[in-house]
Amino acid sequence: MTRPTAPLAVIGVPTDVGAGHRGASMGPEALRVAGLIEALRALDLTVHDRGNLGGPHNPWQPPVAGYRHLDEVVEWNQAVFRAVLAELEQGHFPVMLGGDHCLAMGSVGAVAAHCRRNGRPLRVLWLDAHSDFNTSEITPTGNVHGMPLACLCGIGPEPLTHLTGTSPAIDPKEIKQVGIRSVDAGEKRLVRQHGLDIYDMRFIDEHGMRRAMEQALADMTPDTHLHVSFDIDFLDPTIAPGVGTTVPGGPTYREAQLVMEMIADCGRMASLDIVELNPAYDEHNRSGLLAVDLVESLFGKSTLMRD
Repeated sequence: MTRPTAPLAVIGVPTDVGAGHRGASMGPEALRVAGLIEALRALDLTVHDRGNLGGPHNPWQPPVAGYRHLDEVVEWNQAVFRAVLAELEQGHFPVMLGGDHCLAMGSVGAVAAHCRRNGRPLRVLWLDAHSDFNTSEITPTGNVHGMPLACLCGIGPEPLTHLTGTSPAIDPKEIKQVGIRSVDAGEKRLVRQHGLDIYDMRFIDEHGMRRAMEQALADMTPDTHLHVSFDIDFLDPTIAPGVGTTVPGGPTYREAQLVMEMIADCGRMASLDIVELNPAYDEHNRSGLLAVDLVESLFGKSTLMRD
């Protein structure tokens, strides 16, 4: 297991403007209440809790031209982009606590901009039940938390595709998705067209989580920046009910632990999102406590000392 040496900068982003259910705005505090900061410090990591970013409230309006709350989504992501990039430029390891998954446009965009400036290769590991590659033309809901990867790859409205000043912010080849089991009909064509590397639950059922992770983490150079975007709905809802978009048939507790331990083993992770925890749907913060448990493994906690 390899632990980061850079100080961690925890940034709360309490908004659900990109989601179809209210409540993910409470996610950052639920993670703190579950003991995230204390757990990371117990691993001898230096942790700076930056508190929560501010931004517009959720107006809870229907979609306009295929997007719900586009102006608010843009404003929140601009704030995330600035905050995450500032931490990276100080040599810190940003940990973004969402909030809904639309916020990854700001966090991944900042990481991509930082990698371009420093000539570092980027790998984005997307742990999610959904492929999040929708557009305004094919979305069934208009919820922007289903669109962040498409926007990062240059498909979407200009205020989001050009959030980083460069479009596309990332190349589809830099993305590896694990745990996918819900893809809308139009998304399936778009994902195939852009060649996303997806290890869905059928692949995992047939070949096992170990092989999926070995392939998802393969071919990284020593200076690759690995960004992990961890959506709580990646997990099976029987162990993590506290999300707004549950999809049955996800990874078990043991499979999820293996995912986190293999990421820690690779020693490349340098930034992290934890998103879509929704205490309004949880049971006594059960999903928040599980998320903290898994994040401990992600940062190197193990049962035994291993080479």
